[in-house]
Amino acid sequence: MVLVALLRRLVAKPRPLCVLDSHAGAGSYDLEHEMARRTGESSRGVARLWHVSGLPTALEDLVRLVGACNPDGELRVYPGSPRLTRMVLRPGDRLALCELQAAEAALLRGEFRGDPQVGVHTRDGYQALAALLPPPERRGLVVIDPPYEGLGEFATALAGLRSGHARWPTGCYMLWYPIKGPVAAGKLHAAILAGTIRKVLCVELRAGADDPEDGSGVLVVNPPWQVDAALTAAMPALAELLGEPHRPGSWRVEWLVGE
Repeated sequence: MVLVALLRRLVAKPRPLCVLDSHAGAGSYDLEHEMARRTGESSRGVARLWHVSGLPTALEDLVRLVGACNPDGELRVYPGSPRLTRMVLRPGDRLALCELQAAEAALLRGEFRGDPQVGVHTRDGYQALAALLPPPERRGLVVIDPPYEGLGEFATALAGLRSGHARWPTGCYMLWYPIKGPVAAGKLHAAILAGTIRKVLCVELRAGADDPEDGSGVLVVNPPWQVDAALTAAMPALAELLGEPHRPGSWRVEWLVGE
């Protein structure tokens, strides 16, 4: 939802833009695949938004894009960040996708084969932040969505954000992170507060069925005008829909660092 809200505001201005997705994953996900059925994540996530009427604008926009990937009305495919981004971009915009895993990079190439606006790079996403920034368009969005599989990935993700921002300080950046208790996310916030990056918006959702402290968050650097208001309007509905009857979801949208 945050990704789509950012893109909508970026494409509202006429100049071309570039989106760099440093950890792109697959372009789309088959929700009927054995792995998806086993985890059941979609049943606790996007399925709860499916066919719900009266959603706030930012949330309705996301659901509409998911619906475009499921034209028969049955929820079978969930678009990943590459597909969502491509659906919003205009002719003349550009999408650079980095994925180190060869199998996922092959899926990306298959999904966007023949699309001159999309480039797929089988390379380390953090290295790409140094190599591909700033883009020739000089405006756009950098999406940093790593898997956080290693113990040091929070520090690595922060270092990547800092590296990219140093090369392109006027770009918009979106850094996703998991919330597993208060410690790791709190350290990330403290490091941002102690650094030199300004204009950082924090968006968090806690709707874990197993642990009320579990959730996910996004830090947005240089967000477009009024995106904070759009997300504030949408988050209560998202938290309510994804929460549990005995454990309602919670949310926050606030400026972690101002001007």
